[in-house]
Amino acid sequence: MAKILIIEDEAAIRRVLVKILSEENDTYQVTQAEDGLEGIERIRDEDFDLVLCDIKMPKMDGVEVLEAVKKIKPETPMVMISGHGDLDTAIQTMRLGAFDYISKPPDLNRLLNTVRIALDRKELVVENKRLKKKVSKNYQMIGESTAIFQIKEMIEKVAPTEARVFITGPNGTGKELVAHWIHQKSQRSKGPMIEVNCAAIPSELIESELFGHVKGAFTSANKDRAGKFEAANGGTIFLDEIGDMSLSAQAKVLRALQENKVQRVGSDKDIKVDVRVVAATNKDLRKEISEGNFREDLYHRLAVILIDVPALNNRREDIPLLINYFRKKIASEHGTAQKLFSDTAITLLQAHDWTGNIRELRNVVERLIILGSEQVTEKDVQLFASK
Repeated sequence: MAKILIIEDEAAIRRVLVKILSEENDTYQVTQAEDGLEGIERIRDEDFDLVLCDIKMPKMDGVEVLEAVKKIKPETPMVMISGHGDLDTAIQTMRLGAFDYISKPPDLNRLLNTVRIALDRKELVVENKRLKKKVSKNYQMIGESTAIFQIKEMIEKVAPTEARVFITGPNGTGKELVAHWIHQKSQRSKGPMIEVNCAAIPSELIESELFGHVKGAFTSANKDRAGKFEAANGGTIFLDEIGDMSLSAQAKVLRALQENKVQRVGSDKDIKVDVRVVAATNKDLRKEISEGNFREDLYHRLAVILIDVPALNNRREDIPLLINYFRKKIASEHGTAQKLFSDTAITLLQAHDWTGNIRELRNVVERLIILGSEQVTEKDVQLFASK
């Protein structure tokens, strides 16, 4: 149930807003506050999914309330309510972090649409933060090879800029790790990091996933839904395996990059977005372009900075470090004691043909820990590494 707080000193306006929201959706739990001070107290005591706040109020005006909320509960979206003479102030609140503003008297469709979009965005941001906390420890770049050193050096130079980055390399080499490092070391690190695996989403759904849709846009679209570009606003969107994206979706991504605007499927309304795009692929896009499968203009928009992640076979000197990292991590995940690997076992693993790259190495280390001896030996590697 979405919890909405209305901070408005005019009782008549409060009643109108409560009536509109209650009749639109019976799952909205609407709370009222008569002024800014009462509103701030309620926000301190409760978590709200959305706050509608008047700009001109006694005791504390809407700008002061907005600034206070950004300190107390910065993730709470705020929609400002402006009278005719408050338009300049309403625009100022957008710069201060308000989600949007609506004018008095409130237009029914404009109000409901703004509320739905704000709630969708809050849901996506909260989910992204939850996932970010859950997986952030997993994104470590292990290795001391020349190739890894050069990639880390490139990231240090590129991350603080707004330049788009295009990451290439075979499957399983850790392209997503590079993308996360770029985001975490960028000026956008406090914003969301949204990942989209373009190869895992059916072509008929990719546009809805990226740009969202409006209710009724297609058979299963039973409500408005924000897309990944909106969810990444103020942060980074990582388009993994972009070489598998349909030409239609490519055209829309190109427009988003050119104009910083997206349109939800089924809508002709532009939505402004401020997103840094990092893309990756395991395909030869030059070949895909020549065969008509990928837009050359999109490639040049994306490939401002190129980072190539090498196959594991090309940086075998990092394998002992990776084995050590994985054996500790897997023991922690399984709640078991750490197993050591003998020198001969490590030497044998270094000589292995890692067609699946780091992903395959991790699976083999886990298999050896589960099935191998107290200390993983050369014999264990011979028995279980190629299963």
